[in-house]
Formats: sequence, C-alpha cells, structure tokens
Amino acid sequence: MPVSPVEVIVELTPRARFDIIDVRERLRQTHGDLLDGYPRHLYHSFHTTAGYLEQSLAARLTREKETVAPYVEVFRAMFPEGAGYEHDQLHRRADLTSEERAVEPRNADSHLAFMAAGLSTCVSYVNRPQQPVCFVDLDGITDGRPRRRLTSIVGFRREQEVARLTIAVPMSDHPIDSINLKSPKLGIYDQIVALVKEHGVSSGRVRLELARGERQAGLTVNEYETLLMRHDLADVLRNPFRFAAERGRHMLAHPRSIPQKALDYAKYDMVRALNQVLDITGLRAGMLERLFARAIAVPAGRFLRMKRSVNLRIRESDGKGIVADGRYQSPILVQWNRADHRVRGLDVTLTRFE
Repeated sequence: MPVSPVEVIVELTPRARFDIIDVRERLRQTHGDLLDGYPRHLYHSFHTTAGYLEQSLAARLTREKETVAPYVEVFRAMFPEGAGYEHDQLHRRADLTSEERAVEPRNADSHLAFMAAGLSTCVSYVNRPQQPVCFVDLDGITDGRPRRRLTSIVGFRREQEVARLTIAVPMSDHPIDSINLKSPKLGIYDQIVALVKEHGVSSGRVRLELARGERQAGLTVNEYETLLMRHDLADVLRNPFRFAAERGRHMLAHPRSIPQKALDYAKYDMVRALNQVLDITGLRAGMLERLFARAIAVPAGRFLRMKRSVNLRIRESDGKGIVADGRYQSPILVQWNRADHRVRGLDVTLTRFE
C-alpha cells in the first residue's frame, strides 16, 4: 500500500488556443505508474483560462471519444474572441504596466467561457485508470506561441474532515455583483490560513460552499480584474447572449444597445450548437437541454454553470501548509440578485489527505 499523499507537477504544452489534453496520459509518460495505486487523485491547474470539469460531468461527456470538445464549444460560441470585451481594452487596465500591456493576451472570452462552462481549477477524482482526465485549455496560444501550463496531481488514499466554519460575506446593494474573497479588506483568506495553521494541515483542501438557502449566486476561481468582473461578467449576467450577438459585427457606437434581431440570431446559433452537442453525447433529455431552454427563455445568471462550491489546494511549503494558487487565481462570489440583509453565508470545510 503506497504512503499518502504524493504530489507531482506536470508541464503541458497546448497545440492550439483551444486544446484538450489527457493529463492521465501525460502523467504516465512522465511518472509511469507512480500514482496508479492511489484510489483518489486531486488535479489542480495554476491558471484561470485552463482547468478541469467535475468528474461526474466529464464521465458523461466521455462515454464516446472526444465529446468534451463540442460541449466546451457551445460556451466558446457564447463568447467569441474579440467581441468588444472591456477586459481586452488594455489601455484601460490599471493593473498592467506598459511592458505588461505589450504582451498581455486579449482573452476575456476565455475567462468567461471558463466560468460559464463550469470549469474548475481544482477537482477531486476517483481514480479510474481507463478514463481520460481532460485538461481544457481555452487560451493555449498567444502570438503564435504556446503558453507554459502547469498542473499538479496529488494521489491520496482517503480524506478526513478536520474543521468547519461559516463566514459572513458582506455584499453590496447591487443586484449583480462579484466579490473577491481573496481581498485583504475582507479578511476571509486570513481566516482560512489561520484555520490551516491551527490544525497543522500540510496536504489537503479547503472547500468553499454557499450556505444552505443561498440562491441566485455562485462561486468560481478566476482572475479578479475589475473590467472583467464588474463589466464583462455583469453584462453576461444581465444577458448571456450579449457577446454572441456581436460575432461578425463591428462594435456599435453604444455597444450595450444591441438590436433584438441580433440577439435572436445569436440564440438561434446557440440552439444549433447545443443540438450538435446533444446529438453527440446522447444527453438530449438531460441537464444540458433544460439548461439551454432556460437560457433562451430568460436573460439571467442562472443559465451559467456557476458552481455552488470551489476547492483550494493546501500543500506543504517550508514545513507548513499553505494555500497553493496561481498568480492570478482568486475565489470569487458572484450574485445576480440582491442578498438578504446584504450578507451571504459561506461554509468553509478543511480536510486532510491521508
């Protein structure tokens, strides 16, 4: 019986801007059967435009060969490249230096597709050696060059719950809002770090989950950049087809005023894309069809596959446990309706890998 846990880091090289890489195959190429004896694996992407689907959805999509791609293509169709995103107006990005603006990719579409498709930076899988584990990259090529992608894989035998707490997250009075849970002003990350330190966890995860009863809200891990979160994502929550309607069109003088006919065409294109996925995956009576039916009927944030929970990886560094995250990764709470009393509950669960 192997000693748990064991972590390896695998470097991935995407072949195209949108690419799907079988991490299990790459793991075997680089580390052989090192993790085969562990019944559970944790996969962690260090990026905000490349990650994983939850195992339950991935398993349904991979019943046939190469069916994850058409599923993701539906959300890429919602967010075409270069569709007038605020995040891509680099001259307005106060977070960038002039040197960074020269090389920063215009990739708002990739961020939005990542969130809308329900991709995650950190997922736990039951180890099923015959099934692929798909690393989905939505922004793998920049200026004709592949980006350097890193993912960690942790093999472990079991997971033990160590501690729980509930945190009150202050919200604004705006019905559509996004809160950076990593913001020092909130102190939420400080509480998580203190919890990890108190219980001496050096390998495990923190699960952040909306408290029971919280509605019309979701969680994601992504880049908290103001133009992306406060403008582009807000536009999507008001109307999921806002950017799909811009495909193949020049921006209007007032880009928020899109003619209804353009929106109708966008919905028609999305239905065609949806039907292609349903034909391939055999999910015609399943959740995808219901999801898109609601999307066409109402312009609301509940169309997106925004998640109720996200994971943060805890790993050892200098003899102590730290939250392992990429440079631009932040857990983000998004709402598309006002919270009661301007507060939302967040359940925090700390677990240890053994």
